[in-house]
Amino acid sequence: MANHKSALKRVRQTKTRTERNRARKTTIKKLRKETLAAVASGDAGTAASAASQLSSAVDKAAKKGLIHANKAANIKSKTAKALAAMA
Repeated sequence: MANHKSALKRVRQTKTRTERNRARKTTIKKLRKETLAAVASGDAGTAASAASQLSSAVDKAAKKGLIHANKAANIKSKTAKALAAMA
């Protein structure tokens, strides 16, 4: 365990950031599943709105460094491809 005051603070900061990052990643996974489920069911309106939310969340995560920029592009590309195949 950390002994110095600054080390204890770093432990607290790491815990807070880990929880925040985990929540953001979970949100991305949830939106991705919602989008693909809407595409599978053929609901164009729901799929489009979920894809828009997913794109926004992925861009924010990439901007913060939570996920790599190429992974963000990959997720958005696969989602767009699924939407296009539905139409």
